[in-house]
Amino acid sequence: MAEQKSQETHSITLKTCDDVLFEVETNVAKEMKTIQSFMEESQDIATIPLANVMSQHLAMIIEYCKKHVSQEETEDAKEKFDDEFAKELSGEDMKDLFLAANYLNIKSLIDLLARSLADYIKNKSVEFVREFFNVENDYEPEEEARIREENAWAFENIDEN
Repeated sequence: MAEQKSQETHSITLKTCDDVLFEVETNVAKEMKTIQSFMEESQDIATIPLANVMSQHLAMIIEYCKKHVSQEETEDAKEKFDDEFAKELSGEDMKDLFLAANYLNIKSLIDLLARSLADYIKNKSVEFVREFFNVENDYEPEEEARIREENAWAFENIDEN
């Protein structure tokens, strides 16, 4: 038991792509499956570089992981935290955090952000979604007009951008 306790309080260093260092407790870092793989492969790694994660996003991810590894938190408290966590995010932060969570392989955070992004774009116009996700329109104007006409029901009750 003492060995497990010392492992939990051990920390590792994560370096973001904008060169910010974070000391993270091992039990928190293991929530990030990508980091867990690094830790299993090499015991003597001093700093783990995160080429696809910005410091502002890693700070939020660490906060999320700390809450989810906490033994003192009930499942209800964690769900409430998740709801509040997601509500405070802008659309851009949701996208960026989703990409970072995917890179770090944090399934619960990926699921939360996927639901949040789906809610964010719900009832939005095709143009809004294209712009939000930076998707190029590859339809010819005539072809798009025909598709919109044939599927007019899909374009009803769309929110204003």
